[in-house]
Amino acid sequence: MTSLTALNNYGSASSSDDSDEEPKTPKATTTPLHLATKFSGSSTVLDLPIVAAPVVTLNAALDTRRHLDPLATEVKYNPKYEELYAPVAGPENPFKTQQQAANKNTLAGYVEDAHVNAFQFETQRRTFHSYGYAYDPSTTGEGEGDKLVGSEMAAAETEFKTVFEDMKKRPLDKRKRDKNTDPADIEGYLGPWAKYKDEETVSRPNDEDAAYLEEYLAKKQKKGKTEEEVPLEEKSVLHIKDAEDYQGRSFTHIPQDLGVNLKSTEPPHKCFIPKRQIHSWSGHKKGVSVIRWFPTSAHLIMSGSMDSTVKLWEVYKGRRCVRTYSGHKQAIRDVNFNNSGERFLTASYDRYIKMWDTETGDVIGRFSNKKMAFCAKFNPCEDKQHLIVAGTSSNKIICWDVRSGDIVQEYDRHLAAVNTITFVDRNRRFVTTSDDKSMRVWEWNIPVDMKYIADPSMHSMPAVSAAPNGKWIACQSLDNKISVYQVGDRFKEMRKKVFKGHMVAGYACGLDFSPEMSYLASGDGDGKVYIWDWKTTKLLSKWKAHDDVCIQVLWHPHEASKVASAGWDGVIKFWD
Repeated sequence: MTSLTALNNYGSASSSDDSDEEPKTPKATTTPLHLATKFSGSSTVLDLPIVAAPVVTLNAALDTRRHLDPLATEVKYNPKYEELYAPVAGPENPFKTQQQAANKNTLAGYVEDAHVNAFQFETQRRTFHSYGYAYDPSTTGEGEGDKLVGSEMAAAETEFKTVFEDMKKRPLDKRKRDKNTDPADIEGYLGPWAKYKDEETVSRPNDEDAAYLEEYLAKKQKKGKTEEEVPLEEKSVLHIKDAEDYQGRSFTHIPQDLGVNLKSTEPPHKCFIPKRQIHSWSGHKKGVSVIRWFPTSAHLIMSGSMDSTVKLWEVYKGRRCVRTYSGHKQAIRDVNFNNSGERFLTASYDRYIKMWDTETGDVIGRFSNKKMAFCAKFNPCEDKQHLIVAGTSSNKIICWDVRSGDIVQEYDRHLAAVNTITFVDRNRRFVTTSDDKSMRVWEWNIPVDMKYIADPSMHSMPAVSAAPNGKWIACQSLDNKISVYQVGDRFKEMRKKVFKGHMVAGYACGLDFSPEMSYLASGDGDGKVYIWDWKTTKLLSKWKAHDDVCIQVLWHPHEASKVASAGWDGVIKFWD
């Protein structure tokens, strides 16, 4: 009780230093809350209740610092040093593991700042690379000494030196030369050109290596020998009985009783878009890959097929199959007549180009450079009809003389297989396209291209057709468009003349102009025929022509609206 009474008087007693002279005025009691008198009564115990809560002053009064969020990246006032570096305070996340709660400054943990001299670091790196040992950079504390990383034996051999310190010279570091610096010795003077003492000028394999090499080369030679391919029997079958008319003229003779002048050099005055199918020629066992009109008259049409045969068909009268030529082992890639139509070339995937007599079906010449030819043509000049050119898979354009069978010229500038050859500028030049996505223009008989057209946006152009007036060439580009190039004195792309709307990606679909150049026709990967207006590049007509890819479309040179199309379904169709 006595102690409680003493507590009650705590804080209200006057200081012993107070002077007796001062008048006694009543003071405001500053009794702590937990000792404040609640009840006034006779009981001393009730007058002094005990409050267990301690005195807690507000945090702001105790700590005047402004607290920052540890994750804050921007502060809009100037904080003091103690505010910036105050310890992180606040409740901890009870769900974090020990690893997550650890202090980190990288994803994997805490990385202490360290300074390594760039030269010292490079020295140790090169030493380790060259000799297999280096000093551990992390043991730089006092008393730790220099720890080695890597081979201690190698370090002992080199006396623990780095690459920048002097090493003992190895025996072969400096080879000795023969010496003779006496200028009076004219014959034997060596000067600075002397050879090394142990230098081998001619190196030969020892007996054991020589025996092994001989055996290896003999095996390789035996393996590389391939038997000469036996050429397939070349034959042709005539399918019509009246191969000659009453005057003894053969089927290649141009008929003159059809109501159409097939010898005319003038194109039809106005062409029209065909409306319906008037005939279909079927006889090939596999898809047709190429069709060609008989030169000048187009009274016959020739087709090359994937069944390795070539067929000649009548375009008028009975529209019969006239003759079948077979002499290739694999699919036909290209066929082309000479100017008169008496002979034609066939290029096949069996790596042979053969020249045939149209009328008799005999093979007159065989040409091969052991590579596949993707196109083969006669030179259109009358005085150069004995020269043929072929674009091959070996990136070359090869020219043969059919009289001797020899290669007379090679144009080797393309970087991939050559797809097409097109003669332009009165046959003095020719244009080639290739899988290297470029176009090159060549002067005849000069094996360096005079113009090289390539652009990052260009695609491969596997089919090209020259305009009847010789001023343009239309190229089937594999990004589903037809690009047009001006040919003649200047070669340039006509960027505004682009024909779109069809799907040819992956197929070498042929294209052709109408004879008076009002339309452009093309095949399509879905078996359709597309016809555009030449001047406006507007798509005028399209129709489903074949069940498989329509690989070629040809406009008849003397008929206003007759078009032939060939497809991989093995059928050739005639439209009017």
